[in-house]
Amino acid sequence: MVSPSLDRQKEIYLNGFAGVQPLVPISNLLMEEAAQRKLSNRAYTYIAGGAGYENTLRSNRTAFEKYKIVPRMLHDVSTRDTKIEILGQKLHSPVLLAPVGVLELAHPYADLAVGKAAASLNVPYIFSSQSSKSMEDVASAMGNSLRWFQLYWSKSNELVKSFVQRAEKCGCSAIVVTLDTTMLGWRTRDLDAAYLPFLEGRGIAQYTSDPIFQKLMEVEEPRAKRKITLQTISGLVQMVKNYPGNNFFLKLKSGRPIKAVQKFINIYSNPALTWDDLKFLRTITKLPVLLKGILHEEDARKAIDFGMDGIIVSNHGGRQVDGSISTLEALPSIVESVNGKIPVLMDSGIRGGADIFKALALGAKAVCVGRPYVYGLALAGEQGVKEVLQNMLTEFELTMGLAGCKNISEITPKTLARL
Repeated sequence: MVSPSLDRQKEIYLNGFAGVQPLVPISNLLMEEAAQRKLSNRAYTYIAGGAGYENTLRSNRTAFEKYKIVPRMLHDVSTRDTKIEILGQKLHSPVLLAPVGVLELAHPYADLAVGKAAASLNVPYIFSSQSSKSMEDVASAMGNSLRWFQLYWSKSNELVKSFVQRAEKCGCSAIVVTLDTTMLGWRTRDLDAAYLPFLEGRGIAQYTSDPIFQKLMEVEEPRAKRKITLQTISGLVQMVKNYPGNNFFLKLKSGRPIKAVQKFINIYSNPALTWDDLKFLRTITKLPVLLKGILHEEDARKAIDFGMDGIIVSNHGGRQVDGSISTLEALPSIVESVNGKIPVLMDSGIRGGADIFKALALGAKAVCVGRPYVYGLALAGEQGVKEVLQNMLTEFELTMGLAGCKNISEITPKTLARL
């Protein structure tokens, strides 16, 4: 029996025989190049860029080259099982969609298109705090499919509580606290473009749809002086368009779109956070809590001490600290330090099925995929995201079988050799 994942390979070849090419290039390199051509320069810069000289961005990829898969022969792999269980939740594969903000830069349907694609393939989607669509709208589009919520811890605990409660109500089954963006990294490409999408009111739908945030907007924020230029006016028009409501002129007259952006910029991150703040989160939700951004084994042990339910080894896709340790390099010591007490997931640098295999072999329970699906979104919307996922899942299952593994438990450090 051919597996559903491998049906994708057959589909591509048969479509090609009929003269029909995939909507999204199979090669990650060609896909990114195609997306770059379609996206505006500012949008591509925001999606693709990293911090500083982008050493971390590169090392997230080169770290995979240090490990080689060692295939084993004559192991019956006629049937393969990619299912796993995390936090009592059953997944069809060890892949989740990482939270990525401001997806409207890639496609107008943004998070809605991603959610629908994920749901169609039973791939869990981690909603972003910096989304372009509200969590309620995306949850409604996904039906009963699995989703988690990524929490950016703002300066207002009241807003944090509201976000978490909304996530619970719309069916999110875990909270992922992103720890590594308490300040925005020195993102060279964005700075060269002098562009931050939030100033246009992009990527703040979770906030403008939140009743607590609406109340917080009543407190005036200091207004930064702006030069009045055609670009300023264009940005203001975009800001008003992105604010909820249909009447452009009423929104403009109210001044609330400007207030929303000002409040967001001043509240969204909190560099004063400490480990003790996690206790507050435990008082407001019974959902499992994972910490995203862990790169040091001592922090991993602290996560256990503070009662966290999981870890995501991440360096924010290389967007925060230039010269940071890569996630694959950090993974083995963190897995060893938690000693199976809580699940360890990994993101940053995953580009294909072989990468997934290597991460699992080094102890990751699952991986989170980011930029590839965003490029698929830019090229073909919902269907583009779906094709990227289908390709990645098919390559992973093929790699697993060709390496002599018929299920996830057989993917161990012994399946790799380090150079």
